[in-house]
Amino acid sequence: MKKQEIIEKHRKYLFSCVANYYEEPLVVEHAKGSCVYDIEGREYLDFFGGIVTISVGHCNEKVTGAIQQQTNKLQHLSTLYPNEPHVRLAEKLAEITPGRLQKSFFTNSGTEANETAVLVAQLHTKCQDVIALRHSYSGRSHLAMSLTANSAWRLNLTPVPGIHHIPNAYCYRCPFGLTYPSCNLKCAKDIEEAIQTATTGRIAAFLAEPIQGIGGIITPPREYFKEVVAIVRKYGGLFICDEVQTGWGRTGGKMFGIEHWGVEPDIMTFAKGMANGVPIGATIATPEVADSMKGMSISTFGGNPVTSAASLATIQVIEEENLVENARVMGQRLREGLEALKQKYPLIGDVRGMGLMQGLELVGENKRPDAGAVKRLFERTKANGLLIGRGGLMGNVIRIAPPLNVTRDHIDQALKTLDQSFAQIGL
Repeated sequence: MKKQEIIEKHRKYLFSCVANYYEEPLVVEHAKGSCVYDIEGREYLDFFGGIVTISVGHCNEKVTGAIQQQTNKLQHLSTLYPNEPHVRLAEKLAEITPGRLQKSFFTNSGTEANETAVLVAQLHTKCQDVIALRHSYSGRSHLAMSLTANSAWRLNLTPVPGIHHIPNAYCYRCPFGLTYPSCNLKCAKDIEEAIQTATTGRIAAFLAEPIQGIGGIITPPREYFKEVVAIVRKYGGLFICDEVQTGWGRTGGKMFGIEHWGVEPDIMTFAKGMANGVPIGATIATPEVADSMKGMSISTFGGNPVTSAASLATIQVIEEENLVENARVMGQRLREGLEALKQKYPLIGDVRGMGLMQGLELVGENKRPDAGAVKRLFERTKANGLLIGRGGLMGNVIRIAPPLNVTRDHIDQALKTLDQSFAQIGL
């Protein structure tokens, strides 16, 4: 099909909520490594990676090879029959995740992973109340939208009861009007009053991303999670760490984002970069928590042999090619370049993130969110051959997340293109 025919069929046959970036949607035909190519053959440097999902480069030979080999051997059975890739992946997660996490349940997406995490926490604690953070995003199911604290993503008319949202650690726009570190971590300590006033005094869980992705790359202070998780456990709750976007070396230097904060979760969830673009979700918990989920349950495609093989191959590439360290080194180079752009363009109010998960908050006078500038920048970066993402409650945050095996030359190219694009929008 031609470009316009694809765009017209997309509008005619898909739900209208399946939105596209750009005034004229970019129709992608193929991709390789850090680059994607549109249907007319033009190359774009991909610095958003399928929404923080392409961990080891588009169409990585080792991953696609593992998929092809497993497809020819065993494509599907379901969890009613044990198979080697399924148990090998579960064993691998137990080996590399922090603390006592050991038993996994596999699904198809981050939404399902978070659903599973909340369910098992409620079963284990025999409580319903769950605390989540404002600006968070947890998925698109009824429960996941209720956990989400961003109105643009909450389509459910009647949210699930028992979900409570507390202020996040948004230091650039402190919800309490304070300044770190003299704030004494008010945002973390506020959870105690929330538990005391909005619940029975006991909770099932606290669910949070180490760095909020769609929320706008909001990165908490180094003491935040130790403080807030200590309070959660004081009131009987479990800590669910949502690593859907921060996992698999994305934050640089550590395999999982929460390891930077020195806290061991009771439950962790994964998806996105775990299988380099193959649909997958996973929930891992400590043995006693996992064993609280009794009775009949199944995920038809969870633990699928082909998906498991893709995930195992992705993890193998990350380990063998030392991509966690590459994410740290390249992330530092990227961050230095973004900080230099901030000094050059007043439009950039804040630079934040870790490793290869970085964000730029665009603002006008008095830190006024400028979502319009994001849209204009998007059109210029597209025209200049660079793909980026966006997020934030007000839609004014640029999200940058290239593959973990991104090169120095690609980092420099992306920074040069961003510089050119900022100059072109004239702000």
